[in-house]
Amino acid sequence: MPNDSALSRRDFALALTGGLALAVLPHGAAALTEDSAKALVDKTVASINDIINSGKSESAMLVDFEKLFARYADVAAIARSVLGTAARSASDGQMSAYTKAFQGYISRKYGRRFREFIGGRIEVAEAKAVKSFYEVISTAYLQGEAPFEVRWHVSDKSGKDLFFNIIIEGVNMLASERTEMGALLDQRGGDLDTLIADLKSL
Repeated sequence: MPNDSALSRRDFALALTGGLALAVLPHGAAALTEDSAKALVDKTVASINDIINSGKSESAMLVDFEKLFARYADVAAIARSVLGTAARSASDGQMSAYTKAFQGYISRKYGRRFREFIGGRIEVAEAKAVKSFYEVISTAYLQGEAPFEVRWHVSDKSGKDLFFNIIIEGVNMLASERTEMGALLDQRGGDLDTLIADLKSL
């Protein structure tokens, strides 16, 4: 029968091994929670409020919005989802170039949408679990308009907490962009390289 010192050494080794395993886990490996999803949107909304009330020019704001999307959105997942079946046949190089071009495109498009909130604010209210992600509900208060909801879908599938969808006044970003990107690709005869080039100027 093993003595106490042997047990102590084994227990210590197991504890040390477990501690090292935890130490090398990537940031965000802990399960997504209601609080962490809400915290991600709190930071995103605070950044949006800062940008729209900064007094900067539109071009400067759009640069800031692209930085915001790169930091808080799962751009790679959004880009692939929006591209749909065409993503399956794209090469790694094409997907990399498309994702970069898409990041600029979506940042400009939604940056201009959020610029309409100048003089207003967005307030985060609550978060709730929906299937494998969390939906965080916020309210936008604009001057001279009735308040409306902005909903954020947050997941940690990328290895950290990021939002992958926004629903503004009932308009679903993923759904609308899938339709839009499909139409843009069809207009170019399914040529992904042409779409990538054109996204840079849209």
